Amino acid sequence: MKEPSRRVAIALSVASLLLTMGLKAEAQAKQTASTKTLTLGVVFQDPRQPLEEHFRPLVEYAARKLTPMGETKGMVVVAPTPGQMMKLLEEKRVDFYMESPYPTYLINRLGAAKLLLRRWKGGMAEYRSLIFTSKESGIARLEDLRGKIIAFEDPGSTSGYFLPKLFLLKKGFSVVEKPSIGANVSDREIGYIFADTYKNIASLVLQNKVAAGAFSNDDYASVDDTSKASISILGESEPMPRHLVSVRKDLPDPVAKRLKEVLLGMHQDEEAQKILRQIDNTTKFDPLPGGEETVRRKLVELYRPRRGK
Repeated sequence: MKEPSRRVAIALSVASLLLTMGLKAEAQAKQTASTKTLTLGVVFQDPRQPLEEHFRPLVEYAARKLTPMGETKGMVVVAPTPGQMMKLLEEKRVDFYMESPYPTYLINRLGAAKLLLRRWKGGMAEYRSLIFTSKESGIARLEDLRGKIIAFEDPGSTSGYFLPKLFLLKKGFSVVEKPSIGANVSDREIGYIFADTYKNIASLVLQNKVAAGAFSNDDYASVDDTSKASISILGESEPMPRHLVSVRKDLPDPVAKRLKEVLLGMHQDEEAQKILRQIDNTTKFDPLPGGEETVRRKLVELYRPRRGK
């Protein structure tokens, strides 16, 4: 190739590259600007209207900040179950949602959405599970629980079931559900029953009707001083984020990035601080500890089914 021809070819290649980059940037800008509605999804079974009003200030604030001209409208959609929320995400009727770890795992596990941020709900960034017994029980260590019954909260509770059960499994214990407090338990296993609430768990333990119980450190803080004085802590689980924010998998990257920026900055905005306090005393949103993949793996490890346990 002659030198002039080579120069022309190079010039055309550079021009083509610059044109492609410019069109891509323009498309992204239009993609962000074309987001006319930002929809927050909430999982809740009871009447929808109060909940929609509860979260509307948050999504309207985020929508206003999403685009330069503030032309985006904010909406709240309530789904009665995690399955319904998954469907709404797949149908692009919900852009982002906030939930505790277990529902988040159920919704995200098949790829309907991906993790975005951590939410400090109730002023808490994370929580952990405590396994405890009565000081009068004669139980001094976890090994003493073999052949006995421990009370968990309910099958969907992160701090009152999944975290303490995984903690015991990792310690090498066989943990088996039993039909009642009086059921037979092999001396090679720890039996468990569900007691529905942390108050019921504490009552069963302090009355020595079960050998031990499990609830969150937040629940422990709510226990009266007299009961606390009678409780002995046998073990503590690893911490887990208190609440999580996820976005649908196919939300345009510029929109997801801008939404993330808006939520991260809310605690520094006087107007937004009032909104945060009104939605369950939220302190702020912050990055996922260890990153999205680290938290995703934690959820999978915690909630994936385990055979024979």
